[in-house]
Formats: sequence, structure tokens, C-alpha cells
Amino acid sequence: MESPHSPASFPSSPSYSSSSEGHSADGIFDADEPRTPLAVRRALQLLYSGDPDLRVQAARDIRRLTKTSHRCRRQLAEAVGPLVSMLRVDSPESHEPALLALLNLAVKDEKNKINIVEAGALEPIISFLKSEDLNLQESATASLLTLSASSTNKPIISASGAIPLLVDILRDGTPQAKADAVMALSNLSTYPNNLGIILHTNPIPFIVDILKTCKKSSKTAEKCCSLIESLVEYDEGRIALTSEEGGVLAVVEVLESGTLQSREHAVGALLTMCESDRCKYREPILREGVIPGLLELTVQGTPKSQSKARTLLQLLRESPYPRSEIQPDTLENIVCNIISQIDGDDQSGKAKKMLAEMVQVSMEQSLRHLQQRALVCTPTSDLPIASEVPSKS
Repeated sequence: MESPHSPASFPSSPSYSSSSEGHSADGIFDADEPRTPLAVRRALQLLYSGDPDLRVQAARDIRRLTKTSHRCRRQLAEAVGPLVSMLRVDSPESHEPALLALLNLAVKDEKNKINIVEAGALEPIISFLKSEDLNLQESATASLLTLSASSTNKPIISASGAIPLLVDILRDGTPQAKADAVMALSNLSTYPNNLGIILHTNPIPFIVDILKTCKKSSKTAEKCCSLIESLVEYDEGRIALTSEEGGVLAVVEVLESGTLQSREHAVGALLTMCESDRCKYREPILREGVIPGLLELTVQGTPKSQSKARTLLQLLRESPYPRSEIQPDTLENIVCNIISQIDGDDQSGKAKKMLAEMVQVSMEQSLRHLQQRALVCTPTSDLPIASEVPSKS
């Protein structure tokens, strides 16, 4: 809702001088009201003016003032209503400046996040997700990312129909919009009723595509794996991940080289799958060379990762076939030995030495597996020489 202030409420002030541009927002104060920066008062004066051009300038000033200053976010909280009204006017040039100003007002400010949604910003923001203006679409996605960090807003955002449109962004958006959409969906997924809505939109193929191309140690990869971990709790999610070419492999790659939190999500996803139906998912997980990463997690992961990695190793080690059919020096017996060492008193020297041996053996087996798979998939005339066989990156 709009503030009752009118332009007459503020004293007239001269335009910004070039010398004032270099000052911080918190350093420009009115002599009569020392607690309110003069720049804030000027921005509000312009915002309440009837001139559309001046209101656009005010939005840009507010965006600048609130970029890094939490104090200015509080002092400019009353700008929320007028800025939201700018999103609704049939004047495209005002949409993005107002949206970016609201975005900065919402950053790290729970009250502003809630007030922006209560002021009716969701309807225009969601319409911008369908805009052909990619910059506006990006700004709308970033706004939903920020607003969805509020637990109060999560059910309201999902009820507004944002989730299917965010999944559309995963498929068709710019790289930045895709990354923000993944994070927004991850935020929304923590509200219980939202997870089923997200699953119904079949987002996993698009999440996997993003996970394949992003840096595995990035925040985007972490949020992708967080979403996948939640979605594979459902049978539809598990089927979607294993049906998507390279889906399980993408999760394994994060398990190997992601951040500590990403690796925890990755091992959690694989463990959930294996525990739900070991006979169905054991082979697809083993096929992607997961063992070295799991072994490393048992030594270097978070406490949760270590526990999950050990449990998953046990599930992957135990064979449905009689033990007599397994060679004494196979991968599975080495894994068993390492687990016993890690669970024992001496966890450092012996476990690390055996881990190095395990990694070497597994890499050799993985390379042979890749070569065999290449032989099956490639016509004889097109076979590459050994040095050209791609390695898993």
C-alpha cells in the first residue's frame, strides 16, 4: 500500500552535485534531522512526485543507496508502496528500475521482504517472468530468489503460481536467470507443500543440464544437489534422475569435487536412492565410479557426509551374489577393509594409504569401463586411439 506522504511533506532540495556522488549514503545528512541522510530524503521526495521521469530517477537512487547499506534499507522502507505501484503502471521504462530498487531493499531485510509481498509485488513480478525482455526476466527471477528467502513468503509465492514459471526459466532462461531460478526453487522447496508442486513440473532434466555445465564447487551446484536430494525422496524423482542421461554422473561429480555442503547433498541423494530400492539403483550408482569419492568423504567430509558415505559404501559393497563368486582382490573387498580401518582406532595412516590404493584401482577400472562403453557405442571405423578416450571431468 502507498505511503500517505505527498511531495509537500518534504522540503525542496537542490539536485545532487557532482561532489556529493562520491560520499557514502550514510554520510549525507540534513542539518535539521541528523538521523536521516539527505540523499534518502531527496530520493523519497522524487519518488512521491507526479513526474514519471523523476520517479524513475528516484528508483535508481534508491537502488544505489540500498546496495550495501542496511541503514538506508530501513530508512527507505516507506518507498516499498510507491515502487510497487511503479511495477503496475503501463510504462515499461519504469519497471526494471523499480524492480531493482525493491530487490536491494529486500536484501538481508526480513521486514522489507514481507512488506514487498504484502504490497502486491508478486503479480507484476510473476508477469515479468514471461517477458520477452531478458533483462527484466532476470531481474524478476532475482527478486523472487530474494523474496523466497523469507519463510513467511514461501507459501504465498507458491500459491501465486511462480513455481512452474521458475521451472520454465530453468529450461529457457539466460545463464544468470537459470542460476537464480535454481536457488529460488531450492528456497521454496523447504516449505513442505511446495516440494510436491516442484516435482509435478518435472524439473530434474533442467536441473541436471545446469549441474552438468556449472562449476561443481559453485553455489549453483550446491542448490542443484539440494533440490535433487529433496526430489529423489519421491519415486518420480528417482526415476527422472536415472532416466536422464548423465544424471547420476553429474551428482557423483559434485560428490567428488563440490563444496562440503554440496557433497553432503550429493551423497544424501545417492543414499536415498539406494536405500529406497537397492537392487534397482546400486548398479547405476556404481557404474559412474562413485567409490573413490565416497571413500574420501569417509575421511574428509562433514560428520553427516561421513556417516552417509559409510552407509552407502556398505549398501554398494554387499552383493546379492554368493561371496565365493567375488575375487579376493576386487574393489568390494578393498572397500570393506577400508571401512573396517576407518571404524577402528587407527583412522589416519592406514586408512589414507588404503584410500590411495583404492582410488588408483577404481580409476583403472573406471577407465576400462569407459573404454568398453566406447567400444560398444562407436563403429569400428570411428574408434579413437587410447589417448583420445575422454576422461571424466
